[in-house]
This record gives sequence, C-alpha cells and structure tokens, in this order.
Amino acid sequence: MLRPRMMPDRLLEMACTSLVFATLVFAEYQPVSAETIARCGKGWLEKVDQSMVLHVRGTPYEMGYQHGALLKEHVHENMGFLMDELNSPTLVELGVFKVNPRSVIRGICEFQRKHIPPSYYEELAGLAAGAELDVDDIRIGNFLPELMHCSGFSVMNSATKDGTLYHGRVLDYAIDWRLQEHAVLIVAEPAGGIPFVNVGFAGFIGSVTGMNARHVSIGEMGGGGYGHWDGVPMAVLVRQVLESAEDLPKAVTLFRDRPRTCQYFFVIADGKTNQAVGMEASWNRFELIQPGGTNDLLPTPVKDCVLLSSGDRYRQLVRRVEQGHGDFTAESARRLMDRPVSMNSNLHNVLFEPASLRLWVANATADLQPAADQHYQEFSLRELLARHPEAGACEIPLLKTALP
Repeated sequence: MLRPRMMPDRLLEMACTSLVFATLVFAEYQPVSAETIARCGKGWLEKVDQSMVLHVRGTPYEMGYQHGALLKEHVHENMGFLMDELNSPTLVELGVFKVNPRSVIRGICEFQRKHIPPSYYEELAGLAAGAELDVDDIRIGNFLPELMHCSGFSVMNSATKDGTLYHGRVLDYAIDWRLQEHAVLIVAEPAGGIPFVNVGFAGFIGSVTGMNARHVSIGEMGGGGYGHWDGVPMAVLVRQVLESAEDLPKAVTLFRDRPRTCQYFFVIADGKTNQAVGMEASWNRFELIQPGGTNDLLPTPVKDCVLLSSGDRYRQLVRRVEQGHGDFTAESARRLMDRPVSMNSNLHNVLFEPASLRLWVANATADLQPAADQHYQEFSLRELLARHPEAGACEIPLLKTALP
C-alpha cells in the first residue's frame, strides 16, 4: 500500500551523521566476482558479487535508452506495480489526493516542467523507448520520490580514528513497495557532466542517494510541506548535484538558488576538503547546519558531527556517536545506522567514504527484512568507472528512435 509523505504538522523522522578523515592512501576495492549480463550501445549491465550494476554513458537519451533496454524486465515489473497502486483508490483513501492520484500526478508533472531541464525529459523518453513502455507512465513513476521520506548521517575530524570522511545515509521508504526487488547501482558517465554513482532502482533516473567522481556525496531526508510543488523536484535537484557540483559550496549553491518543492533535509559531504553540512532546503526556507551545530529540534551538540534526527532516534544516535567519538572506522560507522536509528521500513543504507570514492550498500530483502539487518556490499566508484564489459556478452541494439 502506498503511503503518503509526512504532513506538515508531523515532526521530521530522520537520522543524519557524517564522518570526515584525512587519510591519503587507500586500499582499492576489488569485487569477488563480476559477470557481464548484456551490452547496449555504450552502456552495459553486470552482476558484481550479488548486486546489479548498470553502466550508462552518452547523451541523456542514450543513457535513458540503455537503462530501459538493459533493465527492461525490472523496469516493467517496478513501474507496473506502482502504476497499479496509482490506479487504485489507496492514496485517495489516505487523504493524499482528493481525486484520481494518477491524474493529479500527471498535472503536477506538467506544472513542474518549466523548472526541469529538457535533458531530464530526453532521458525519460529514452528510458521509455528502451523499456518499450508508455513515456507518460515513466514520467508519473519518476514523480513518486516526492511522496517519500527517509534519513541520513555524517561525522568528522576528531570524531573519527584516522581522518577519513564517512557519510552515512539511511533510506526509510516503505519496503512493501517492493522497490528493493529492483535495486540497482547506476554508474553514469553523462556527456559533458561529472561521472557519478546513483544508488537507486530500475526505472528511476532521479537520485536520492549518490556520490560523484569529484568526491561529493549526498542523501535526502523528507519532512513536511506536502503539496508545495512549484519548483524543481527533489530527486532532480540531487541528480543535478551529482552531475554538476565540483565541491560542497557549489552543491549548496545549486540548492539555494533553485526553486524548491516540499520540506527536505540533506546531508552533503566533500571528501576533498573534509567538510560536511546538514541543510534544510524547503519551498520557503533554506538553512545550513554546520558540524557541532544545534537548533531547537537538535539540542545536543557533538564536536565535529552533523546529527539530524528526532525523538528517540535522535537521542539514540547522539548516544552512539558520543560513545564511539574519536574511534570511528568504516565498520563502526556503518553500525550507527543499525535499528532503531533505521526504521522497520528501512529500504537501503549506504556509507560513503568520499575521499577514496568507496561506498558500502545494504538493501532490504524481498521478504521485507530491513536493510540495516543485511550484509553491506563494498564498491569503489573509481574501480567501477575503470571497468569494461566482457567481449562476448550479448548485445541489445540501440535503436535510432526519434525523440517525441
């Protein structure tokens, strides 16, 4: 059953922490096993250890087509399930929409078009063509992150053992949406943009969790403000940070200067400078929370830490960080995301080490076991960008389909 975003009068439920260290020599990650599944144009799909990794390269339309063609079955299943939910009265009954949800979302998408770069729609068109789906369904499906919420964390400098920046991200979407069955690590090399890794799901081109090759990582946390749609959708803003922000100040500026939608909170980290910030970027408010900073909802400062959460989850996070302060490693930083900091609806958890471009990813399971209880798989964006498909892998033709 689809769930609504939190309403404005509800306290934000999120957990956020960041760790930053200054280690200059890193051991490169090597996968245990890797198998190329298929190729399409400049893109290709592989299975690395136990995870799907999709490589997309080129123009927006080419990247979208590669995504749709290489993950066709997953895109069909994922979008089909979501479209079935949108055709049901579920969201109406919950009071999210007063009329047919699908019609309302279609109208919101058209209303937001003036704020969204044309390249985004070109990529959606390519995705629809590659997957052989109606482009309207793809556009509506890609709106759904606007209805969701989640968590994240970051800790730095004196809080850690050896100086490496760690940025944790807790995604607490509802796991009964079955998104975890279509989890994919997307390694994108956009023409004219910064290469990046997007921890996402088949059929979605926006981002809620990612890191780029310039050592900038980002994760979002949803709040209230439901219904404020006159701006750039959150998942598009995060995607723009990944493919265009060279550093932390440029990422912050992108959010500050663009029209925004509902209430969202973000943690952004930069491994080049060992800096991280918490940020509220809502339709009517923009505020940065510096390491060790506080406000009325975050009353307990911890040196060199950005901690964003609420209620018992916030208190638990503070206790964990205070207890481990000065000794955090990648392994112990991942434990900061254990329940109850992560909720039962925990869809994925990610720990970034932006300075080395390493990341660790855990996903919920098909039988609805939360991500925090699963194995974290390690990846290196540097290693993933250096990889090539196996020469004999089957190839899906990249058709010269005209843009609609």
